[in-house]
Amino acid sequence: MVVDSLPEVSHRILDWFSAHARVLPWRNPPGQPLPLDDPDWPYRVWLSEVMLQQTTVAAVKAYFEKFTRRWPSVRDLAAADDADVMAAWAGLGYYARARNMLACARAVAQTGFLASEDALRTLPGIGDYTAAAIAAIAFGQRAVVVDGNVERVVARLFAVDTPMPAAKPQLKAFTASLTPDERAGDFAQGMMDLGATICTPRNPACAICPVNNLCKGRTDAERFPVKPSRKARPERRGTAWWVEQDDHVLLVRRPDKGLLGGMRALPSCDWQGDETDPPVRANWRRAGEVIHVFTHFSLTLEILAGHAETGCTLPLGGEWWPKDRIDDAGLPSLFAKAAKLVMTE
Repeated sequence: MVVDSLPEVSHRILDWFSAHARVLPWRNPPGQPLPLDDPDWPYRVWLSEVMLQQTTVAAVKAYFEKFTRRWPSVRDLAAADDADVMAAWAGLGYYARARNMLACARAVAQTGFLASEDALRTLPGIGDYTAAAIAAIAFGQRAVVVDGNVERVVARLFAVDTPMPAAKPQLKAFTASLTPDERAGDFAQGMMDLGATICTPRNPACAICPVNNLCKGRTDAERFPVKPSRKARPERRGTAWWVEQDDHVLLVRRPDKGLLGGMRALPSCDWQGDETDPPVRANWRRAGEVIHVFTHFSLTLEILAGHAETGCTLPLGGEWWPKDRIDDAGLPSLFAKAAKLVMTE
C-alpha cells in the first residue's frame, strides 16, 4: 500500500461505518456530536470497554444494561458493595477486571473522568488500549486504538509477515498512520466493526469489504495475522466440596488476590497439587468432575458431596446459601458448572 492510499483507507472506513455501524447500547451514533454535556457519557464508554476486554459484544450487552440500570452513574458504582458488584459480574470472567473497575470507579468519583490519554492511564485498571479508546470514543481526541479486531484488519491491509505478538508494535504504527485527526473515535469503532463483521478470522467477506482493492493481504487473508507457534496448555487437577445442611450449601469467599479473587465459590483446594483438608467433617461421595479452561491452564475439578452435621464450625468466610437460590450467588462459571452437576444428579 502506497502512502497516498492511507487517507483513502480512512475515508472509506468512516463512510462504511456511517452506513453499517452496529447499534450498541453504549454507542453514540456515527457522525453525531459527542454528548459531552452528559456527565454519565464517559462512564458508559469506560464501562463498556472494561467489559469488552476478552469478552464478546453479544455477551456484554446484557451485563452492560444490567449494570447501568443498577448503577447508572460512576458515583453509584463507586458506592456499591464489593460483593454485590462481583456477584453481578459473575459469568464475564477475568475477575481482576471487576476489582480494578471498582477501584477505578472510586477514584473517578473523586476526580471525574480525566480527558487526556496520559491522564487516563494513571487510573486503576486502565492500560494503553482502554485509555486510547476512552480518549477517542468518549472525548473525541485523536488516539490510536488497537484491539484484536483492529490488529487483524491492519495485518491484512499491510500483509504483515511478522508473527504475533512480536508484530504488535508494527501493527500499532500502521494503525497510527491510518487514524485521522477528526472522528478518531468513529474510525476506531469502524475498524472494530469491520473486523467483527467482515474481516473475520475465518472466511472473511473480502468481496464486500470497503477497502478490498487497497488490501495487500486480500488474496490470502486468513494467513494474517501470522500466528505464533502454539504451546501446549498445562493441565491441572483439583477438588471442590459440595457441603449441604438443611437445604443450604456451604459457600466461601475466595481471597481478594489471585484467580477468581473476591468471588463466592465452593470450598476447594489450591489446584496446584497440594493436599487440602475438607472444609468440614462429612461422609463424602464422588459427584463427578467438571472441566474448565482458563487462559493459562485447563482444570479438571473433582466434586465431592456430603452433608454436614448441624452446628459444625464453618471455615473462615463461609456462609450457608439456600440451594434453591444458588443461581443468585454469583458463582463464577467453574463453580456454577459444579453446582449444576450436583443439583441435576
